[in-house]
Amino acid sequence: MFGYSGFQWLFFFYMYCFFGWCFESTFVSLKSGKLVNRGFMRGPFLPLYGSGAIMMLVVSMPFRDNVLLTYVAGVIGATALEYVTGVVMEALFKVRYWDYSNRLLNFQGHICLRSSIVWGFFTILMTRVIHMPIEQMVLSIPARVMAWVTVLLTIYIVADFALSFKAALDLQDILVKIERAKEELERMQRRLDVIIAFNNEEKEFRRQERGERRELWMNEITAGLEQRFAAIKETLLRVPTAYGESVKEEIAELRGRFSEYLERQRSDSKILDFYKRNMIRNNPTMESRKYKNALEELKKIANNKR
Repeated sequence: MFGYSGFQWLFFFYMYCFFGWCFESTFVSLKSGKLVNRGFMRGPFLPLYGSGAIMMLVVSMPFRDNVLLTYVAGVIGATALEYVTGVVMEALFKVRYWDYSNRLLNFQGHICLRSSIVWGFFTILMTRVIHMPIEQMVLSIPARVMAWVTVLLTIYIVADFALSFKAALDLQDILVKIERAKEELERMQRRLDVIIAFNNEEKEFRRQERGERRELWMNEITAGLEQRFAAIKETLLRVPTAYGESVKEEIAELRGRFSEYLERQRSDSKILDFYKRNMIRNNPTMESRKYKNALEELKKIANNKR
């Protein structure tokens, strides 16, 4: 049953990547009520499903006559694959493409008991039902045709994966930039609060700060800075001598830095290109523990650029 050539193994992998994409995209699209091209890659392939299917076939080889051992092998093999893939992807991209943290008996959010149980049953279904007609179809394809089709698919999938991998790394860089920009804006906001504290405007912002003990979004910080600059401008219009020359120079320098940030923000939203936008849209459950708010900001930008 498993005496396949290298090209046949690769072809099986690509087929199950495609079937996995069909299943995942259909499920997520029905759940979200809109069409979602699910997955890490742009094309209709989900490597995790292809790897899982091949793993199921390999681990079931020694136990194909024993349903119980096939189930146990599937649970162990698929769970190990899911865990390693989740850990590696989060380490590389600082983003989780799935998260089981809210499920019962999970481990680090990468795997959970329910998922492992399902993997076991799916291994039995895969090896005893799904794979048999697919195997017959693949084995009926002439070797030369199989080789050419597999080579062409490999070229396409490797190119797609390379572009997607680069987009994921670029996405990580953007998250880091957003987080650093947020820290800079918060420092500017604190400095403006000190400046404002010497005038009557301080009461209003003190009340706001007492109500803002939670972590603020970037647009909230930006709006807060705009309000502070407006309050300072209004004060200077009423009382031109309200601030000394050195303070006025500092205010002008802070205003210049803030304007530069707004320009960079507009530029960054433009360079959130095709692959990055679609990677975010296609993975609505994407999470990042380290850059949670930054990722949410990117999701807003990506979903607004239709």
